[in-house]
Amino acid sequence: MTSTPLTPRATARSAHREDPAPRFTDLLAAEWLTVRSLRSTPWLLVLSALAALAVNINAVHSDLPYIDRPHPAAPGFPPYVYDPLFHGLNAIAADLMALAAASFGALTVFGAYATGTIRTTFAAVPDRRAVILARVTVVTALTLVLGALVSTASFFTTNAMLASRHVGLSLHDPGCLRAVLAYALAVPVCALIGMAFGAVLRHPTASLVGVVALLFLLPLLFGGDHYQLLKEIGNCLPLNALARLTHNPNSTAPLGGYPATVTGSWLALAAWALLSTVVTVTVVRRRDV
Repeated sequence: MTSTPLTPRATARSAHREDPAPRFTDLLAAEWLTVRSLRSTPWLLVLSALAALAVNINAVHSDLPYIDRPHPAAPGFPPYVYDPLFHGLNAIAADLMALAAASFGALTVFGAYATGTIRTTFAAVPDRRAVILARVTVVTALTLVLGALVSTASFFTTNAMLASRHVGLSLHDPGCLRAVLAYALAVPVCALIGMAFGAVLRHPTASLVGVVALLFLLPLLFGGDHYQLLKEIGNCLPLNALARLTHNPNSTAPLGGYPATVTGSWLALAAWALLSTVVTVTVVRRRDV
């Protein structure tokens, strides 16, 4: 009995059955290896985390000799009260982590285009949406862990130092858990913003300039209290939303005119994460490599 030779179409169908499409978990594993293979990744993330932690600890350590000797209250202002949240989770360290995370996110996208590895990836897995969603997931998870480590380590270390001055806080105090969570979540949000800039611009310098403009320059344009509309737009910017969420409810520092609400600030961070993800996935799917 002789066998009938397979036609080219039948051969293609047979090969398709033998090589099923990769699962999403396989794509996650591949993207994890890709991210790890970037030479600058460990240095960028680890050094930025250590630097941010050092900034927070040094800020509180520098304050220790003066906490027991506060400045006299200025006329018309309430007495000065030391704010452990403002100093222990300070804005300088947050800006440092935001810039590092956004740079890392942009690098994971424009680096693949610059080296040409994106062509190989899409040749092996034509489903671009699945590939880029796997990369977004890996970047988000990695930066979330990093942000959580910096946030929790900064909070507990600085408040342990302040316990000797009887001004330390715990997570059960008003606003503390919210501040720690926001400080951690802002890191992956900034990483997703960096990915969006990397996908749209596909150039290292242009991507970093865009990130710096959005995170650090735009808040200067929308930070005044004279015009309500401008201030409300500024409240929606990522680092302004973080500043509102880390504000100590017991602090004597004013929020200024037209302050953002806590709910609105959470929604702003979520909106930036969602918008950045949609932009990254859409651009990568529709543009040629």
